[in-house]
Amino acid sequence: MSAPADPSASTPTRSAPLAGVRVIEVSLLGPGAVGTHLADLGAEVIKVEPPAGDYIRQMTWPIIEGSSLLHWHIHRGKKSLTLDLRTEEAQEVFRDLVRDADAVIEAMRPGALARRGLGYEDLLEINPRIVFCTISGYGMTGPYANLPSHGIAYDTWAGIVNPTFNDEGFPYLPEHASIGIHAGPLFGALGVLAGITKARATGEGSFLEIAQSDAAAAMDWLRS
Repeated sequence: MSAPADPSASTPTRSAPLAGVRVIEVSLLGPGAVGTHLADLGAEVIKVEPPAGDYIRQMTWPIIEGSSLLHWHIHRGKKSLTLDLRTEEAQEVFRDLVRDADAVIEAMRPGALARRGLGYEDLLEINPRIVFCTISGYGMTGPYANLPSHGIAYDTWAGIVNPTFNDEGFPYLPEHASIGIHAGPLFGALGVLAGITKARATGEGSFLEIAQSDAAAAMDWLRS
């Protein structure tokens, strides 16, 4: 009498949808969620941080095992590397990472990498199929392009949240579900995947620009 079949023997080996995809991320705060969505799908995401680290690690409570819950949430599943991109040595390490990468995410004020000789045009010279996504509060053009900003600003800019006033007449912004800071990274991750699909089919790279304020407005376009 033969032994019973091993049910695990017929189970196909499964890999994550983005296994084999490498993403280099330079981010501060919430826009790093572009890489989070890709990491959740199995991509190798390497977060490049300055020597002092991303200050999201200590931003707001609760602090869990030395880092904020915000950090654990946005950077789950990523690798981390400290580089001072102001130095030529660190810039060369960054270029080495990009040579075998599929995408670079610039999640800070636009042009930060270009000012260090690591912008899209620079990286194309070493990897013609690189997908470069820059995500910021207000995009690369216009009067707010270089304005430091945080999530609540995008929803007020888009007209989604209006100030209210307390009993003493002071304005404040009520509790609400943040939209721009979540929708922007989702649009960014979708664009990166489209760019990678194109690059693997044609060998051509892509440049993508995401403004979280625009993303907030886009999510409420019908009411607008």
